[in-house]
Amino acid sequence: MNVSVIVFPGTNCDHDIEHTYARLLDAKVNSIWHRETDLKQPDLVVLPGGFSYGDYLRAGALAKVSPIMESIINFANKGGPVLGICNGFQVLCEVGLLPGVLLQNIGMKFLSRTVYMKVASTDTPFTRGYQQGDLLPCPVAHFDGNFFADDSTIDSLEQSDQVIFRYSSPEGVVDPSCRAWNPNGSVRAIAGICNEKRNVLGFMPHPERALETLVSEYGPDLKEGPKGMELFRSALEFVG
Repeated sequence: MNVSVIVFPGTNCDHDIEHTYARLLDAKVNSIWHRETDLKQPDLVVLPGGFSYGDYLRAGALAKVSPIMESIINFANKGGPVLGICNGFQVLCEVGLLPGVLLQNIGMKFLSRTVYMKVASTDTPFTRGYQQGDLLPCPVAHFDGNFFADDSTIDSLEQSDQVIFRYSSPEGVVDPSCRAWNPNGSVRAIAGICNEKRNVLGFMPHPERALETLVSEYGPDLKEGPKGMELFRSALEFVG
């Protein structure tokens, strides 16, 4: 399996993704600089986290005009799986592959802490290995993570089963007004969404930072149910 990881100026989570796919999942990984136009025949494209172009203007606003984005759009429009994490999610929204926008956190502070993503839908290549309601404990690290769209767009996402993850308590309770477990203020506690074709997925938290006990207390030794690895593995199995 070939995975193309997109790198912009300011990207800082590309090595985490490369480690996940190359070392933990035995896939071939190509690091693609944003000024390139060749995706190198990927089975999967990943836009990792970071601060592309220093979040100048707004998060993802300049990355959307990078030369590589036209190839990513074409790949996605042909049904190729595309995953955007944190800044990658912001870029996918900016370029129009996903609806909505990521605003500044409701508390106007950078958030670096653990949250829980609750699986709201398993009908994507990335979440097909989970059961609805499964919890993924993982870190967030962002200032612009407040997902927002107008009511009609949100209603459409809900009706089309495009809300894939929600922020929840460790017990799985979803409460959009709870700043403890929906800390950035995302509308309806939405942590991640997919497109209508279900092949493009974006979310704000970083499950790639919680895959091994060496770097996280939420590694595989913690008996709290499924972890983030299934999310990364599922897409490879889907295209394989």
